[in-house]
Amino acid sequence: MSGNRKKRVLDSVRRVRAVWTGARGWRGRFARSDRGMTTSEYAMGTIAACGFAAVLYKVVTSGPVLSAMQSLIEDALDAKF
Repeated sequence: MSGNRKKRVLDSVRRVRAVWTGARGWRGRFARSDRGMTTSEYAMGTIAACGFAAVLYKVVTSGPVLSAMQSLIEDALDAKF
């Protein structure tokens, strides 16, 4: 590679590197990192999980679901092999 061509390639590489570094630098200064949840997000997630568990418990312990589960278990135990 001739000296002039090598210089142009290196200049191009330096320009691309400068733009890339500048973009990362801007992102690092102004963008929010999404690497983890904050305390309020943990609290909201915990409340939502508890609410879902309460609704699921009410559904599973309701009359129609209990009778359906009971008949399913009885049919499984009375199966002929």
